[in-house]
Amino acid sequence: MRILLVEDDVKIANAIKKGLVQESYAVDVAYAGTDGLDYALTSDYDLLILDRMLPGVADGMEICKAVRDHGKKTPVLVLTAKDQVDDKVFGLNSGADDYLIKPFDFSELLARIKALLRRPENHIGTVLKVADLSLNTITKKVERDGKEIVLSSTEFSLLEYLMRNQKQTVSKDAIIEHVWDFDADILPNTAEVYIGYLRNKVDKPFKGPALIKTIRGFGYRLGDSE
Repeated sequence: MRILLVEDDVKIANAIKKGLVQESYAVDVAYAGTDGLDYALTSDYDLLILDRMLPGVADGMEICKAVRDHGKKTPVLVLTAKDQVDDKVFGLNSGADDYLIKPFDFSELLARIKALLRRPENHIGTVLKVADLSLNTITKKVERDGKEIVLSSTEFSLLEYLMRNQKQTVSKDAIIEHVWDFDADILPNTAEVYIGYLRNKVDKPFKGPALIKTIRGFGYRLGDSE
């Protein structure tokens, strides 16, 4: 899952990114509101984390409002040092989904992120399932037919994206946009290569039907279409 973090404090931003990458998230960071606004409107993120007060033309609330005005329903978590009730109400009324007061523990931030990602337009809970394959978004445990599957962080992120979009055909471009950040070393066949890695772990060792399907000319699908 791909997250945009807009935070002008470089030390805080880098610490948050490091922690989230360790949790298998792809994270893009913008240190100014104008850059954050551009990223938020031109890329497809699974979650936005916005600092309330930002230097430049656009602050966190203006970014949030612009995202909503463009019809994007991406979950938004606002970070702020302002703890007055009126500030929280203003943030939520601007389209934010949650509000976290600085300073905060990373464990609380992570819990709130996971809670927001569990309530997209179609709620699917913490354990994703396709046939006899399951993925726990909290414990990061993946199993098929009762046997644990060990995945790299990128493989896990890719499988989570496919499972959240199960029975839908997703393009290679969509996969790259949701699984890798801007700084990743992406080659034309990167998505294809990682799909191959997943197949070697999720499909080939098991007797059941192959779950990851190639839809020629369109992309990939996990599970059968309805």
